[in-house]
Amino acid sequence: MSPANRSYHHGHLRHQLLSTARQLLDERGPSALTLREVARRAGVAAPSAYHHFANLDALAATLAEQGFAELAAALETAPTDERGRLAPTGEAYITWARANPELYRLMFGEGFRTAIEASNGVHASRGRAHALLVTGLQRRLPDRDLPAATLLAWSLVHGLTMLLIDNQSEPGAASLIPDVFRLAARGIPLGPASSFGTEPGA
Repeated sequence: MSPANRSYHHGHLRHQLLSTARQLLDERGPSALTLREVARRAGVAAPSAYHHFANLDALAATLAEQGFAELAAALETAPTDERGRLAPTGEAYITWARANPELYRLMFGEGFRTAIEASNGVHASRGRAHALLVTGLQRRLPDRDLPAATLLAWSLVHGLTMLLIDNQSEPGAASLIPDVFRLAARGIPLGPASSFGTEPGA
């Protein structure tokens, strides 16, 4: 009996298929995922793969769920303090995403947006990562500002991540990440100080 068949016999094929799919994803991106190719690489017949995943969407959603769980685990290791600093958590987010670019793309729907958005497992693991990313805001801001601040924090880390993994930023941009968070925390003036709180022409 082959190693693949023994794994299947002992109930480990699901794990093997996920591991193989992750390897294929890392090598070639979300567009390369097919159950047939995953099964072939795992050394089993395609029907064996369908026994564990009803379709490719189910496999992709499970990978995305795992990705958000891994991201949350990475965020949990970021240093925190009583002031609720966001920079260490944001840097941990970007570091993890840059180490797993193709999985990160999949997590945010590349190629499988409908399946991922419909997955309760993805929503749960994404919610955990989201809560860890912005938990410091609750120590620093009144409740009325939390929705906007949460959107700002998520937009900042996600936008930086996509610029870096898509190589759309200037050379050396990664070294500026700490400065980006420092400026974000301090606030960047959007215009002359005298113009704030006044109507145009006032």
